[in-house]
Amino acid sequence: MPDSPPDPTALDRARGLAARLLDRLPGSVRVAISGRRPVRVDGATLDPTLQLAVALRRTKGRAERTRQDPFRSRVEFRREVLSTVGTPTPVWGSRDLTVDGADGPLGARLYSPAGAASGRPPLLVYFHGGGYVEGDLDTADEGCRVLCAESGHAVLSVDYRLAPEHPFPAGPRDALAAFRWAQGEAGRLGVSSVSVGGDSAGAALAATVSQAARDHAPPQAQLLIYPPTDVPTARPSRTLFDGFLLTDAQRQAYHHTYTAGTDADDRDPRVSPLYGRLDGLAPALVVTAGFDVLRDEVDAYADALDEAGTRVERLRFPHLTHGFVNLAGMSRDSRDALAQTARQWRDLVASTS
Repeated sequence: MPDSPPDPTALDRARGLAARLLDRLPGSVRVAISGRRPVRVDGATLDPTLQLAVALRRTKGRAERTRQDPFRSRVEFRREVLSTVGTPTPVWGSRDLTVDGADGPLGARLYSPAGAASGRPPLLVYFHGGGYVEGDLDTADEGCRVLCAESGHAVLSVDYRLAPEHPFPAGPRDALAAFRWAQGEAGRLGVSSVSVGGDSAGAALAATVSQAARDHAPPQAQLLIYPPTDVPTARPSRTLFDGFLLTDAQRQAYHHTYTAGTDADDRDPRVSPLYGRLDGLAPALVVTAGFDVLRDEVDAYADALDEAGTRVERLRFPHLTHGFVNLAGMSRDSRDALAQTARQWRDLVASTS
């Protein structure tokens, strides 16, 4: 594994620029370029830019590469995400720092919103997606910037340890340690409260933190953007939306890489949060993408939170795919969805104060 994954090549960046330019074309033109009719599944129509992205993305063999060479898969993910980012969304400030992990220091990046110099904004401790195998502070950068700018909250992005070098349960242990560090350092960080959130695998980590911290200094709230919550149960969305950027085979490859050689139980709440105790948790905003193999298990988790008496708000974007947070720099609809998520998140946290 390289010490630091390489940045996108000139060709990668050219492709990313082309994607951003194509996003400005009329939807009908983008659909025509994809070579297919408008994609409609289960009553929803796929966003034209994402339809084009699905047509152009090479998914064949990707799951096998994740199993056989997860480091190569990690490099591909980084190059793919970073190539789509244009001008970063401005925030008042950002800086890299070190936080406590379960077994040593972790890298992190703190984003400060406008007005942070004169007040104490709420803090969101954020864990990136990538199947517990991929992702880093840079791939999460644009998404965190949008969340910070649109919510007015500070965001602390945490570079938790990844598999296969650090398989389960390193991720959940790091996530809880980093959250506790943020709570302990709230005064020095200049924040008024500490919440937890993430996208995809990072959202599952946020859910496990919320469960683990329920009875002692819980988070103010939890932001769960399309988390994998139930590994063992095959629901219809795994078939309906297989291949829309995230395939079911890719999801299984991530899980295999994350848990191989461990005694992980698929019904362990740190692997599948749906099997945890869900009463008395911090209020949650649960965000779902329509074209997502995880759609139904995300809905199941929101339903279970509600049934357990935990306050839950829901936000669904039926025309978007899994991973839209990472496409905010390329797709206007993806960025708008993330901005809407940030504003609803702001309102939820304000209502709990």
